[in-house]
Amino acid sequence: MSPFPDLAILDRLRAARPLIHCVSNIVAANDCANVLLAAGASPMMAQCALEAEAVTAASRATVLNTGTPDEGRFGLCRLLARCAGKQGHPVVLDPVGVGTSPWRLSEVRALLEETPPAILRVNLGEALALLGDSGREQGVDGGGGDPASRRASALALAERCRCAVLLSGPEDHAAWDGRVYRIEGGSALTGYVTGSGCMLSVLCGAFAAVADTPGEAAVLASAFWKTCARRAEQSAGGRGPGSFRAALMDAAYTLTARDLAEEARITTV
Repeated sequence: MSPFPDLAILDRLRAARPLIHCVSNIVAANDCANVLLAAGASPMMAQCALEAEAVTAASRATVLNTGTPDEGRFGLCRLLARCAGKQGHPVVLDPVGVGTSPWRLSEVRALLEETPPAILRVNLGEALALLGDSGREQGVDGGGGDPASRRASALALAERCRCAVLLSGPEDHAAWDGRVYRIEGGSALTGYVTGSGCMLSVLCGAFAAVADTPGEAAVLASAFWKTCARRAEQSAGGRGPGSFRAALMDAAYTLTARDLAEEARITTV
């Protein structure tokens, strides 16, 4: 059983059904909406600047994803980050493939400096790019790294960006206020499902809408998704990533707070 407190917050999420505004990338928008529904939240995927500000004002959290960017998308992200700040509700930023090009890196850094998010959800390659080690970026995928270096990267990024950081990978590391939690479990099959990291980011938004702190939300979202992935691999029975993808949605829908408390693997590191 996990030592981390209040895993029963999953019940609070499902009772509240918070509206989560997601500016998603075109690759993962459908799965992000579906996993929010399965977990117990209510997604809204408004992309037009003419209405997106009103949608964020009505929402409990905003998730910004820069995976398929253009100038208009970054302008929209800046607008919504400011709007969410005025409303006092959390923003999750997923800077997908941030080190892929100098332009993308520059735009994400400007966004972070103008309006730091509540949670920054990255993989190792993205974390290293934002920390200045751009030679280690691997497009939109960024695994690898030993646990000590992953922990150090999460902690350094949290301190630099003044927010909670969830660094995902074979094991996730959640860092904020000088503390780091490691979340283990999951399945290697998530690497064969496009948008699995994007789905984790919107789950961060869902938990941030009801959690006491962004750091707690990051840990809970990670533990929830790792547990879902482990269960989905068992349910898929070796049939491959297509069956695994469907089983992920089923696991998100059926996982209870009691299951999560018993199965989550969270430690302080």
